Amino acid sequence: MTTQTVVHNIPPLYDSESRVLLLGSIPSPKSREVRFFYGHPQNRFWRVLAAVLDEPMPASIPEKRAMCLKHHIALWDTIAQCNIAGASDTSIKNAVPNDIGRLLRESKIERIYATGGKSAELYRKLVEPQTHVPIIQLPSTSPANAAWSLERLIEAYRAIL
Repeated sequence: MTTQTVVHNIPPLYDSESRVLLLGSIPSPKSREVRFFYGHPQNRFWRVLAAVLDEPMPASIPEKRAMCLKHHIALWDTIAQCNIAGASDTSIKNAVPNDIGRLLRESKIERIYATGGKSAELYRKLVEPQTHVPIIQLPSTSPANAAWSLERLIEAYRAIL
């Protein structure tokens, strides 16, 4: 698969009352296409989050946005731009970080969680030296992370509560 330069095209989801920030690495091709986070139908993120929050599974983007904001959860990605092959986080090169500091200044975010290893790794390298806010790594909800069942993911994501 060929590597391409990808520029993040989804604005952060947050408001002034957001308290928890969930950071992916960079949107997948499907997420960029639908212009919202965790857009691939096989990604288990929305099923996991709905279960953790004891909410019905949101079907539309407005429902997903509303569920997150209701529970003071912000969503964004660590990377603003990078070179990547498809959706393969392991292929990421030349990563440029998003301005996470701005979200911290414009909200009440107290805790930051990475929704996978690459997001945590790049946050620690590129963002934490500026924000001084540590990140907690959660397992990826990607279908590529087959070692984690839906039940195990839900249990791990309860940490955000």
